[in-house]
Amino acid sequence: MVRETQLAPDDFIYPLFVTHGRNVRQPINSMPGVFQLSIDQLAQEAESVLSLDIPAVLLFGIPAAKDPVGLENFAAEGIVQQAVRALKSVAPELLVITDVCLCEYTDHGHCGLLNNPDEHHAHLEEGYVLNDETLPILAQAAVSHAQAGADIVAPSGMMDGMVAAIRTALDAHDFSHIPIMSYAVKYASGFYGPFREAAGGAPKFGDRKTHQMDPANAREAVREAALDVAEGADFLMVKPALAYLDVIHRLRERFPELPLAAYNVSGEYSMVKAAAANGWLDEQKIVLETLTSIKRAGADLIITYHAKDAAQWLQQR
Repeated sequence: MVRETQLAPDDFIYPLFVTHGRNVRQPINSMPGVFQLSIDQLAQEAESVLSLDIPAVLLFGIPAAKDPVGLENFAAEGIVQQAVRALKSVAPELLVITDVCLCEYTDHGHCGLLNNPDEHHAHLEEGYVLNDETLPILAQAAVSHAQAGADIVAPSGMMDGMVAAIRTALDAHDFSHIPIMSYAVKYASGFYGPFREAAGGAPKFGDRKTHQMDPANAREAVREAALDVAEGADFLMVKPALAYLDVIHRLRERFPELPLAAYNVSGEYSMVKAAAANGWLDEQKIVLETLTSIKRAGADLIITYHAKDAAQWLQQR
């Protein structure tokens, strides 16, 4: 009766990794209980998610082929576009959110286009991510996702100006009603390792410190979020969650009017799974305590691979 923070299944967003083929349910070794799924597996997954009162999924696509630009990212028959249509056809009430980034689709694994050492970019080192040149690609991908039926687009590349570019493109194509869930505060974290196996998006060289945030910075997070709000973001997100509960709280206090999501990322998930498998902790207690702490810090929505298990445990209470 006096509990201050209430955790419920409708707080959760469940990530899905979608790949080409048929009858594919490929386990991800570093993320027990998580799979790469082919399109024909999505109806069963949608039914499972909705039966647990989880309202939304977040889609990550694994393309058939990769290239320097990531062409499948915005192709009409791209893997995410197919997945969106499949999900909306079998479960129109399920909210489908699409990740908008280049890293899963490019052969170099970075979140933006890379420079060529030519006269225009001769002052930059080879392999430098080109912010402004990347924006039209992100905008094109977001529009293609909306055309396929996505309910929300979620740009994750941390490119400056990405929200404005996507908002302009969506509005120009009569998708002014499609909200943008911005990965406004995304840290250059060590907690992403298992995800890179799941999505096949590890950079082939270098790292992403040029555009993701320094884990030591918190005031910068507020500035980054404020820029996205000014550009028209409808949701804000902090990623990862557990090491950045203070940042979630700061954003909650600074932007009380906007929905705030937190991404309980792959490394956070896998640590709990590994410890539970060794009998070192009680998985149910730890997961529910963890998710409660994220909501207590100020998150309205939690993107988590624990969503289905946590929803079942909550329903059994």
